[in-house]
Amino acid sequence: MKNKLILGTLFLTVTGFITRIIGFFYRIFLSNALGARLLGIYQLIFPVYGVCFTLFASGIQTAISKQVAEREATGDSAGTRRILFSGILISAASALITAILVFFGAPFIADTFLKEAECAKSLSLLALSFPFCGITSCIHGYCYGLKKSFLPATSQLVEQSVRVIFLYIVSVSIPVTCELAIAALVAGELSSCLYCICGNILYQKKRKSEKHTEKKEGSIPKKLLSMSLPLTTNRLFINILHSFETFLVPLALRRFGLSRDASLSIFGILSGMTMSFLMFPGTLTNSLSVLLLPVISESAARDNTRTLSRSTASAVKYSVLLGVCAGFTFFFFGEELGTTVFSEERAGIYLKNLSFLCPFLYVSTTFQSILNGLGKMNLTFLSSVLGLSLRAVLFAVLIPKLGVYGYFVSLLISQLFLALFELTMIRKSIRFPFDAVNTLLKPSLLLLAAASFFYKLYEFLAVQTTISHLLLLALCGILLALTTLGLFIVTGILKRGELTGTE
Repeated sequence: MKNKLILGTLFLTVTGFITRIIGFFYRIFLSNALGARLLGIYQLIFPVYGVCFTLFASGIQTAISKQVAEREATGDSAGTRRILFSGILISAASALITAILVFFGAPFIADTFLKEAECAKSLSLLALSFPFCGITSCIHGYCYGLKKSFLPATSQLVEQSVRVIFLYIVSVSIPVTCELAIAALVAGELSSCLYCICGNILYQKKRKSEKHTEKKEGSIPKKLLSMSLPLTTNRLFINILHSFETFLVPLALRRFGLSRDASLSIFGILSGMTMSFLMFPGTLTNSLSVLLLPVISESAARDNTRTLSRSTASAVKYSVLLGVCAGFTFFFFGEELGTTVFSEERAGIYLKNLSFLCPFLYVSTTFQSILNGLGKMNLTFLSSVLGLSLRAVLFAVLIPKLGVYGYFVSLLISQLFLALFELTMIRKSIRFPFDAVNTLLKPSLLLLAAASFFYKLYEFLAVQTTISHLLLLALCGILLALTTLGLFIVTGILKRGELTGTE
């Protein structure tokens, strides 16, 4: 695997973890300020945001990243700039139209689709962020295509920091509401957009002084649209399915016999607390995936099967390895994490039950990036549709019978199916080795011993000392991570050549 991929992934990971840590404290503050029910209402807004973001940004970002990577491989720097500016025009126009529709149609969306009239004001505020999100996404796609991760990574820090600072300052004088939380989000997106624009201007001034070749190959907007429209259509359909799934969970919980407020509270705990923990380690696979796409695209364009095989093998190995590590950690420490961090016992119980999901969840992100890099977006779309459809059916059948445990079973079955389907599709195009002993067997045995030891140590110290449980959890977590890292190196699970790209 290329050094640029490794370094970019590490940088995105470090900044991603910092962003997630900031977001963690932000989410803790929100959960305490809003409560489980209002947090559930707050989370209902984001499926709408996901659908809208897909319309004006998601497909065009991927199209920009892929086309920029291809142009850069031929030395056409001027062409990459034209791709960026064309993409920004398309995305900004789409975002503005979407924002107007959502701003004025918020009451209809809240009443008809969300079934929660309280969401209307928040949706109107959310619409103000759409143009900023569109521009930011295009610049991110451009940077990912060049395998330059600094600007996207630091812009995430800017967005998250401004959001937290804004909400903290304003909350001193007025109570925290869903609308105030959305206003903080808009402030963060605006700041991130301005930061990206300034950063890109400085970078373009630097690039203009470099020598480059220029190749004119047809209409760039037409090419962007021809690639982004199928992606947008596919992802829109997926987001609609995902949104339906989000609305389905509270309704299915009511069919189980829970009240409206109890259903919203459980949904708020699951989506606003438990999933925050579960997705936290995914920072690594998310960082890897956005940088893996242009590497796969370049290698496929040059028919470099050796790089394809090595890049895929390493990415899959470390995605699965991360999932195994996170799964054991959440299984042993999940209940304490939920109780200590969010003061909500159910969040910890849910986290422990969902710990088995981690390996399949993280590797699926990598699989989708590989398929997109190979130009097989139709297979990514098909796998997502099948997985979400299966999950929705399982939700509708199992949650009314089993309650929240039906939610756990449904997620596990659908995510396992999704990962296996994507793996099968990739293996048809790329032959890569998979070391099951060093990726699954040895790590599981080592983590079983290490995690159980440090959990016992935590229990002992929690009783014998007056140190806060949060500090003890942090201490035991750090010791577990360092011990695991040392054991992985000593036993040959982590190989120096894979990490440096020299193997």
